[in-house]
This record gives sequence, C-alpha cells and structure tokens, in this order.
Amino acid sequence: MRTTDIIGRKPELETLKYLYESQKSEFLAIYGRRRVGKSFLIEEAFEGRISFTAVGIFKKDTDSSTYKKTQLVHFHECLIEYGLNREDTPVPDSWREAFALLRKLLSSKRAGKKVVFLDELPWLAGPQSSELVEELGWFWNEWARKQKNIFLIVCGSSTSWMLDNVIRDYGGLHARLTEKIHLQPFSLKECEEFFSKRGFHMSRYEIALCYMTIGGIPYYMDKLRPNRTLAENIDSVFYNRNDVSQEFKDVYTGLFTSSDRYIDIVKALGKKFYGMTRAEIESHLKIKGGGTLSKMLDNLIESGIIKTYKRYGEDRVTTVYQLKDFFSLFYLRFIEASSKYTQWRSLQRTPAFFTWAGNSFELLVAEHIPQLCEILRIKDPAESYCWTGWTPDEKNVQIDLLIPAPMERTDYLCEIKFSENTYSISADYEASLRNKLDAFINSKQHKKTHSLQLVMVTSFGLSKSIHNGSVNSIICLDQLFN
Repeated sequence: MRTTDIIGRKPELETLKYLYESQKSEFLAIYGRRRVGKSFLIEEAFEGRISFTAVGIFKKDTDSSTYKKTQLVHFHECLIEYGLNREDTPVPDSWREAFALLRKLLSSKRAGKKVVFLDELPWLAGPQSSELVEELGWFWNEWARKQKNIFLIVCGSSTSWMLDNVIRDYGGLHARLTEKIHLQPFSLKECEEFFSKRGFHMSRYEIALCYMTIGGIPYYMDKLRPNRTLAENIDSVFYNRNDVSQEFKDVYTGLFTSSDRYIDIVKALGKKFYGMTRAEIESHLKIKGGGTLSKMLDNLIESGIIKTYKRYGEDRVTTVYQLKDFFSLFYLRFIEASSKYTQWRSLQRTPAFFTWAGNSFELLVAEHIPQLCEILRIKDPAESYCWTGWTPDEKNVQIDLLIPAPMERTDYLCEIKFSENTYSISADYEASLRNKLDAFINSKQHKKTHSLQLVMVTSFGLSKSIHNGSVNSIICLDQLFN
C-alpha cells in the first residue's frame, strides 16, 4: 500500500492494510460527508494495485431507463480500460450482464489480491437501485467471496442510500460486509500537517479560525493557497465565488435523496447554535413527528452534519440536535442570512465576529474531546454533556461541557472561552464560576462521592489574576493540536 501522500487516517489505513493482506476475500463499505476525501483515500492507498474501478455519474431529472443505460455504458468503458477486449465485449443491457463481465475480467488477472473499487455506488445504482443491489449481492455471495482474493470496496456520499442498501441491508448484502469505514473530517493536528506539507506557514490560531469556517474538510482546504493571507483564502471560498450557494446545496444533494427536506432541517438548526429538541424541530418546520423524521435525523447524524448531546439540569434529560458542520454554519450565518459583511476583513473583530467565534470555538473544542481527555489524563470518560441549572439563590447557570470520569470519581466542568490574547477572569466572572460550581454540587447529576475539576479551555491561556483561584486546570488551543 502507498501511504506517503496521505495525511492522517492512521486507523483507516490500518484497516485497509489488514483487509488487503488477509487470506480471504473482503468486502468494505466506506461512507461519509461529501468532500471528506473517501475516493482520495482509496485511490492513493491502492495506486497501481486496483484491478477494476468504476464511478457512478450523477444525473438529475432522467428517467430510470436512460439513467441505467448511461451508467452501464460508463461501466462498460471501465471494463475495456482495465483489460477486456472491446470487440468481444458488448455493452451490457443489465447489471447481471455487467457483473458477469466483471467476473470475466477479474478471472483473467494474475494471482494475488484483486482490488475492486465501485465509487459513488448510489449514483451507479440510480433511481431503480434494487437491480444493482441484488446483482452486487449475487456477485459477492456466489463468486467473489469464494475466490479468497477479492477485495471489494464500495463507496458513496449518499449516506441514506449507503445505510439503507449496503450497511443495513437485509437482502443479499445483509451481514456480508467485512468492515465499514465512516470517514471523518481532519482533526486540528491533521489540518496542521496538511497545511505544512503544502507550504503554508499558518499560526495555530489561524488554523483554528480556518477550521471554524470550513471544518477539517480536505476538499475546501485544498482550495486554499499558501501565497494568500487567511482573509484572502476565506474570501475565495465564501465571498469571491458565485457558486457558494450551489456548493451548500450540493453537499446535501450528494448526501441524500429528497435533499430539500434535509436542507430545511439544517437551516432550522443553523438559526439555533445550541441546537433544538425534536419537538422544537417539528414545531419550527410545521411537520408531524414519526419514522420519516427519525430517519432523516439519523441520516444527518451518520453523515457527520449534525450531532446529538444530552442537556441535563431539568426535570428530565433532554436530547438536543445540533448542527456541527462548520461550512454550513458559516454559510448560513454570514452568506445566506446577511449581506452586511462582504469580505472576511469587514467581519473581523466586529461584535458579530466575536459572537460567532465564541460559539464556533466551543464546537471546535467539543469536536476534540479525545484530545481533551488525553490532556486531562481521563482514562475512561462517560458521555459528555451540557448542563443547565439553578444556584441556591435562583440564578440560572450553564456549563459549556461536562465530562464525567467515573473511574476517577471526578467530574470535569469545562468553561470554553475564545479570545485573541490571554483570557482575563474578572471579579464578576469569578463569582459566576463559583455559582456554577455551587449549582452543580447541589444538583441531582452530581454524585456525592465525586470531586469536581474546573477546567478553562481558552485560545491562549489565562492572564495572571487574583481571580483565577477557582480554576483547577488550564488548557490552551496549542494543546488540542496534539
């Protein structure tokens, strides 16, 4: 396997290496947000070792017969490219014929592991997906798995389709997958490595700002140029292109069928940074609850667009749905909803900037909880959550992030603050911190056998102050790059 040009992805590469070197046929499904680098990972890792690959072509507003014919023509061209004789190989009329030709091609290859990569499988299948899924199942069950040297990899950005037809399929592909990979965006550390390899000399503060606008999505990162400033690069992604609105829509068109309904959910969540309950989503969109909404929310979670977290402190635990896709958040807040800011420079250091940065920095930290736990030496954390409650004198308080550590009998209360310099705790804020500690100590969620640790997570640490006494640990942005 070739890994020299691949940033990060160590667990995924270990999985690919293990499956490639195994002594039996393997079947892998890889899925994730559009633009996250699924195809690149496979193509780079197996450069020069792929026995066959075909890519589905997205076609809109085409009848199923024409759609299928187009995909089969492209599949046929790939068969010819990888070794079948054009004169002896007519264009297949069905997927059964197509996979029969694929068996013929693979049988003609020399011994050794044969990698078959079907990219954008949902687009390859098209509106009438059942035929391709059925024949792919037959190809795998009745031939490929018996050969002991086939590595079949299917990939798709349409999360809902991949889940319904491959990963959770109860037909021919049920329980046939050897492994699945849900490819995630880069971490801060991987972003730093990406930029460094491409000749950037960005400060970690600017890498964080960049992350807060486009997330750790390789496709957008690859659009940036090392001879531009951060402001120029962000402008090039959001402000200086006429198709940014189409890019936003394409993210969801590529992920889901009925993309408009998904976009409605995303736009609703984009207006509420801290998220909405299911009942609030139903009320806002004026839709009835039920299985359809549940499936859409689950698909958005699986695709990495939204997440859920628990909000404690009320009479019952509340599940909150929060938009976590940084690109979508920035687009909805400053491109679609506002024409006031026409460039990154006009936004910088405005009240709107600091409100956005404060919120986005909280989300950035929440997306790096494994790094937080490593810094705090938490070995086996329980599920993190947000907490709201009341002080003895009836003041409402909120804790940004609470990480329980049952094995250490300790609860870590994390306050997250964005700033351009070291953060200074004032007398009023110190009183607020003490109120939060008191409120949580007296809440139902606090176990009396547990101690508390107040953790400040900031951009550049804390200024020296007589008001820092309540803080037990200080974590800086730099440490999240580890």
